Amino acid sequence: MPTDDETDSALGSAVFGLLDPLLAGSAAGARADGETAIASDAHVAAALVRAERGLLTAYGDLGVMPPARAERVAPGFRPEVRALAAAALESGNPVVPLVDALRRRTGDADAALWIHRGATSQDILDTALMLVAKDGIGVAVEDLAAAASDLVAQAVAHRDDPAAARTLGQHAVPITVGARIAGRLRALVRARRTLLDAAAALPAQLGGAAGTQASFVELFGSEIASRLPSAFAAATGLVAPPAPWHTDRYPILDLAHAAGAALAAMGALAADVVTLTRPEIAEASVQRGGGSSTMPQKRNPVDAVLLRSAAMRAPALIGQLHTAAGLAGDERPDGAWHAEWPALQELLRLLVGAAARTRELCEGLRFDAERARENLALTGGLILSERLALVLKPRIGAARFAEVIDRAAAGESLADLVRALPEVAEQDLADLLDPARYLGRSGALVDDAVRTARDEGIR
Repeated sequence: MPTDDETDSALGSAVFGLLDPLLAGSAAGARADGETAIASDAHVAAALVRAERGLLTAYGDLGVMPPARAERVAPGFRPEVRALAAAALESGNPVVPLVDALRRRTGDADAALWIHRGATSQDILDTALMLVAKDGIGVAVEDLAAAASDLVAQAVAHRDDPAAARTLGQHAVPITVGARIAGRLRALVRARRTLLDAAAALPAQLGGAAGTQASFVELFGSEIASRLPSAFAAATGLVAPPAPWHTDRYPILDLAHAAGAALAAMGALAADVVTLTRPEIAEASVQRGGGSSTMPQKRNPVDAVLLRSAAMRAPALIGQLHTAAGLAGDERPDGAWHAEWPALQELLRLLVGAAARTRELCEGLRFDAERARENLALTGGLILSERLALVLKPRIGAARFAEVIDRAAAGESLADLVRALPEVAEQDLADLLDPARYLGRSGALVDDAVRTARDEGIR
């Protein structure tokens, strides 16, 4: 049996989410069930192998290589990630040692000759990153769909329950609980659609050493070379690019924008939850709460807190990817390309981890309509000042109206002050001071958000 020190050493290169609980237990975290965690180093290494095998499949599909040879290339090969990472230091990327390992594991010399033939490291690594991204988005959109489904149910249940809208942290005008939920629902549904569209557009990369495909023209002729990227894309399940994108990093930026928008939507939802679950507000509660080491009464909205952290971390990663894209010079960048890899990997891990936490959060999220009504009444009707201004100013003038509001803000009864105005009929008073009669199109906005979600297949 290994000692504790030996065990720690053996696991030294693994990441289990000790300092990143957003990832622990999610598809982006280390897995104890034998599955590869999304966007982990092992996942990236497996995607590199998938890309190399995809190239062999493309050769077979185009008839330039006997298809049976692809099956004889390192069957069952799984890279040892730590060794691959160490060997990558010499060449500056992991593809070179991966190709060496594949060739060593292939007993058929003729088949080994076809491994990586004509390709360059960037072809394989860029394609592998697109595969990792597609896998990650596939997991994330499932979790976002489940989260959106829970929000649909809550929005419908609270469609007409009045609450206080808050702007700049203060009471503004009445809203409904459902309309507030619907706003976050729309953002999640839109983010999910953006991710799906981004995944559907992820391209393979196959340009050869400098993006001219010269090696493939030399090997197979111009006509086959022109068809090879499409065959490679089909073999890997990606999209055929219009041209090699070695230094035109639009796929990375499109992906980053989609992931960033999703993380922002999740973060904004989480910010509402953190606010609404405060004891002094208490308009929402979470079924899954975290305790404190010293304050046993606490029920912290841990999922929401972790989601906020993800939303805060994402912009720096997106900024790194923008910087790298803007400095992608020559026909292959000297450093900018390399700077993309960890930033994109971390962004994808955040996306997958945050989507899992959003699903957990929404599943246990509850809203208290009665408490929302109580909070709505805290200002004694002053939350209706906008409506009163629209109705009363034309009747009594701006100066008299300002006096009414100032006196109410100082503690006098707003209802009594308005009732004392001869210009206001008694029958108008109850309507004017009823928050439920000044909800605008809140109900219709809920209906629209729910309809949009259902059009996206969310129930």
